[in-house]
Amino acid sequence: MENISKEKSQFDFDRKTYSNDLLISLYQKMLTPRLIEEKMLVLLRQGKISKWFSGIGQEAISVGVTSALNDDEYILPMHRNLGVFTTRKVPLYRLFSQWQGKANGFTNGRDRSFHFGTQEYKIIGMISHLGPQMGVACGIALGNLLHKNNKITAVFTGEGGTSEGDFHEALNVASVWSLPVLFCIENNGYGLSTPTKEQYNCKNLADRGIGYGIESHIIDGNNILEVYHAVNQLADSVRRNPRPVLIEFKTFRMRGHEEASGTKYVPEELITHWATKDPIENFKTYLINQEVISEDIDEEKKSVLKSEIDTHWNKANEESLVDVDLQKELDDVYKDFDYKKIKSSAAIKELRLVDAISDGLNEAMKKYDNLVIMGQDIAEYGGVFKITEGFVEAFGKDRVRNTPICESAIVSTGYGLSINGFKAVIEMQFSDFVSSGFNPIVNLLAKSNYRWGQSSDVVIRMPCGAGVGAGPFHSQTNEAWFTKTPGLKVVYPAFPYDAKGLLATAIEDPNPVLFFEHKALYRSIRQEVPEGYYNLPFGKASLLKEGNDVTIISYGAGVHWVLEVLDRNPGVSADFIDLRTLQPLDTDTLYTSVKKTGKAIVLQEDTLFGGIASDISALLMENCFTFLDAPVKRVASQDTPIPFEPNLENQFLAKNRFEEELFDLLKF
Repeated sequence: MENISKEKSQFDFDRKTYSNDLLISLYQKMLTPRLIEEKMLVLLRQGKISKWFSGIGQEAISVGVTSALNDDEYILPMHRNLGVFTTRKVPLYRLFSQWQGKANGFTNGRDRSFHFGTQEYKIIGMISHLGPQMGVACGIALGNLLHKNNKITAVFTGEGGTSEGDFHEALNVASVWSLPVLFCIENNGYGLSTPTKEQYNCKNLADRGIGYGIESHIIDGNNILEVYHAVNQLADSVRRNPRPVLIEFKTFRMRGHEEASGTKYVPEELITHWATKDPIENFKTYLINQEVISEDIDEEKKSVLKSEIDTHWNKANEESLVDVDLQKELDDVYKDFDYKKIKSSAAIKELRLVDAISDGLNEAMKKYDNLVIMGQDIAEYGGVFKITEGFVEAFGKDRVRNTPICESAIVSTGYGLSINGFKAVIEMQFSDFVSSGFNPIVNLLAKSNYRWGQSSDVVIRMPCGAGVGAGPFHSQTNEAWFTKTPGLKVVYPAFPYDAKGLLATAIEDPNPVLFFEHKALYRSIRQEVPEGYYNLPFGKASLLKEGNDVTIISYGAGVHWVLEVLDRNPGVSADFIDLRTLQPLDTDTLYTSVKKTGKAIVLQEDTLFGGIASDISALLMENCFTFLDAPVKRVASQDTPIPFEPNLENQFLAKNRFEEELFDLLKF
């Protein structure tokens, strides 16, 4: 505060050799979002729009960056970057429709304001969690490197977003992989009401690039010529020499975080100071002084722009509300996937589960040259379970990529690859570690197709399960975290044949798939498996045994526990169903069996409360109630974390209670 000058700030506009036409173009590009915003603020007060995040005073950044990029290069803006959309010439009426939740917008009314993307204009809109945006940019940039197309990617965040772990993970990944990304920080003074002095303790956010080995720059974000020239030079350089660059734009947020929050927490002297640094008014004065434009021409251009804005607003305003179509809402949760069966060959060989997964992944890598696999230690080391051993020699390090320990950024990177036309398989070293990447899975991948029609062509491999003495941090079977989330598919094979065929389908499917692999089965279960490539359908359970007295339902390691019990008790007449996929769930097979037997028991390794067995029980009670001769029984592991010591782990597992519970049900 003590350094704030009471005199009007002077800009050092240096036009270099730029033409008058370019200067006028930059001015008009800044003027467009400003005039739109002024109209939106009026409409907000009139109750005609519901919310507004203002970028007034920051137009030079959005316009300068976007103007420096080619139209076919991706930009990932935030909610104060209206100038990105208008500079890319997104039709105004479509923006207005988007803000009103109408069909001509980009999300069919399913998401608001700037929470959308458009492949047509190479814009990938924000998600409210902020940080994953940076990892998405890494994935798009990685795709550009693999395409060898010499394109760059620009991604925006605010100074508040730099406090998130995803920001740091993304910078590290970009640095290690030399990704052509411009990380653009709009340092506008406040994260909602929190001032920068409470957000970080370094002098400049650009300094954070030093620790990651990233080239960094500080730019006056209110000087359009400085922004445009610096970014233009950097963009050309990064295209020739791919690498990440961190740019801190110094600016200020003149209005509230959103209009309802106001600016009472901001000292009035600070607002007054930054008002003198308005990027549009100062540039206009410069252009008039340079005789590039006149006051009359400026007023004429403003009048034309206002008329255009009004025309587009009226067009959007006259558009009817979105028709409510429940079936369309359900259908759009997932990208259409036209499964085509590929039969297996007659040639077979005996494989362990771990070998079948490796074989299936190998076949997919040969089939899809746009498939990239990523994970910790998966390259030369072959992964902790050796599933990708030899893959680097076969497919190269571009497609078999060791990652830093940064699950969240790598999941987001996988999504970015999908946006740029690639398929991604990500290995979680242990399924427990997925908690570090939970946010982008459930909030980004799962919602993407529903929100704006962009598929998330990502498979996340999940080595899981107890029985190997690995303790609380390496033994969970956490499928229920994801079966709850619309937009995700969840696969959980118990046999090598199923694992190989279902993994092929998971990679074919353009939707995000969580692929669970039980560690205790990796080297203990063997089966004859077809050689070469084949697939198996999702949503089709396997009927392993047929009987009349009870329906037994399980998946994963539970399948083998059930088989052990049935082998010991050959007199039990049971339909035994291996679910194989949990989402989609084969309810037809379940209902048909239970209506025949009249009794059902569901076994899961997961703890009891909130598990998949609870939903299956509810479905059976709702759809088969009149056929049931007993309540549906659930058997699960203890509701505690998974202990390490063998005796404790043994008593934890549902395996030891299943036989007794089964006979109790048969007696009912």
